Amino acid sequence: MNALAQKNIMSPENNDAEASSTTTDLLTVMIGGQRFGIPILQVQDVLGEQTVTKIPLAPPEVAGSLNLRGRIVTAIDVRTRLALPAYEDSSHKRMGVVVEHDQELYSLVIDKVGDVMSLSADDFESNPPTLDPLWREVSAGIYRLQGELLVVLDIPRLLNLSHTS
Repeated sequence: MNALAQKNIMSPENNDAEASSTTTDLLTVMIGGQRFGIPILQVQDVLGEQTVTKIPLAPPEVAGSLNLRGRIVTAIDVRTRLALPAYEDSSHKRMGVVVEHDQELYSLVIDKVGDVMSLSADDFESNPPTLDPLWREVSAGIYRLQGELLVVLDIPRLLNLSHTS
């Protein structure tokens, strides 16, 4: 089990009174000024800037592939997948969050990694109807934080590139 995810599961303070209010651990990431959450149990690694080799004829959201400790990993540009403008800040290096889906590794290319947040499952909400339809397609739901929405990414749906235009 991922060490980051053990925080709430193994702590002695977890008792029957808290069992009714479970928490979800999310790695927060910034993409285009919006905060997103990735379920921590799906995160395999966090990478600094990597050399990505372009793949000819790949869909636009496939940034290319990279070598991660001898394993070929497909890099997905999440900005492109979410129809956000291209990243233009050349002074800041983008990062990657490695996730596993169907026994394959993918590096989600994002702008910045934030913190791990433990949020109450009671505060989780379904996607609001005002959320962009493309974002709704790849979102599992939201959390309302102070002054902002945290959109929780549904990794299998995010990686389903057959529905993109």
